[in-house]
Amino acid sequence: MAAIQAKLPRGTEIELWWADEARIGQKNKITRRWARRGTRLCAPHDQRTMWAYIFGAVCPQKGKGAGLVLPYCDTGAMNQHLAEISRTVDPGAHAVLILDRAGWHMTPKLVVPANITLLFLPPRAPDLNPV
Repeated sequence: MAAIQAKLPRGTEIELWWADEARIGQKNKITRRWARRGTRLCAPHDQRTMWAYIFGAVCPQKGKGAGLVLPYCDTGAMNQHLAEISRTVDPGAHAVLILDRAGWHMTPKLVVPANITLLFLPPRAPDLNPV
């Protein structure tokens, strides 16, 4: 945090944000039926699947949040999420966004807005992510 603050103009307020994403949706289970040995019962079931990804970020100190529901979880979606967070940061403030090490968080193709700095959690430490 000290290294980030040293790069900013003196007096710039820092907002601490946490972000993560989750997949929600429908994934149906296999239908099972009891049957006498040697017989075959028909057991139709719904084989469709449908899901979406919820991208969320919170700044507990300010009581603010930013979120999107998107059909994909990739670099393009993460760029949209960063733009949404950037719009929510107070004017003149700088956000430090704490993230896990997912591939779409660390790719060089990510477009990070000027008012956000990414800070990554240590590897293999999901228990540190409060989101």
